[in-house]
Amino acid sequence: MTAVPALYPCTVAHVRTGPRRYALRHRTYLWLVDPDRPPRLPALLRPLARFDPRDHFGGDRPSIRAGLEDFLAAQGVSLDGGQVLMLTHARVLGYVFNPLTLYWCHGPDGAPRCVVAEVHNTYGGRHSYLLTPDAAGRARTEKEFYVSPFFPVDGQYRMRLPRPGERLDLTVRLDREGGRAFTATVRGARRTATASALLRQALRHPWSTLAVSAAIRAHGIRLYLRGLPVQPRPATTASRRTRHEDS
Repeated sequence: MTAVPALYPCTVAHVRTGPRRYALRHRTYLWLVDPDRPPRLPALLRPLARFDPRDHFGGDRPSIRAGLEDFLAAQGVSLDGGQVLMLTHARVLGYVFNPLTLYWCHGPDGAPRCVVAEVHNTYGGRHSYLLTPDAAGRARTEKEFYVSPFFPVDGQYRMRLPRPGERLDLTVRLDREGGRAFTATVRGARRTATASALLRQALRHPWSTLAVSAAIRAHGIRLYLRGLPVQPRPATTASRRTRHEDS
C-alpha cells in the first residue's frame, strides 16, 4: 500500500479539441491522504492544510470517510473497513476548490474494490462517479454532470487512474459524438509530507486552490470572448448546488 500522507507537486494540463482547440497548463500540488488518518501538522502550518468534511460529498457527515461510505452504500458497495486513499487539494487559508478528488477504495485485505471520482464545478455543484478500473487503472463512465459552460452534459469519460506511487500520472478524456473533445492530465512526483515540504509548496504556490479556481474562470472568459457558445446549465445542477450550499 502507498505510504501516506504524501505531497505531489504536479502539472495539470487541459487540451480542448472541439469545437475550438485550446490548451492550458498550470502547476500546483496535491495531497494523498488516508481520510481516517489526516496529517498531523505543527499548529502554525495547520491553516495551510485542512481536510474538512463539509468540502466533500453531501457536506453534512461528521467525517470525509462517513460521506464516502454513505455514497458507496447507496451504490451497493461496502469496503468492510478497508483503507481509502484520497487525492485532493487541502483547504488553504480557509479556501478550497477541488475540480476533482479521487478515492482509491480497498477491501480489508488491501485488494482494490473501486475508485470514486468526486467532481466539483465552479457553480458550487458536486457529483460523484463510482468507477471499477481494470488492472491498468482504466475506466469509463457516462458524463452525468455539468462542468464546463462550453460542453453540454453528454458524452463519455475515459479515465486512466492508476493509484499514485512514486509518480502521479492521471488522464481524463471526454469523448463526444465526432471524437475526443477534451483531455486533462495530471503529472507529478511524490514527496514525503514533511512540514518543510509543505512550506516549500505553499511558498511556491500561495493560495493554491484559489489560484486554480481563478485560472478556470479566467480561461472561461477568454474562451467566451473568442466566441465559444455557452451551453445552458441543467436545472438538476442548480438544485444540487443549493443542497450543498445549505449543508
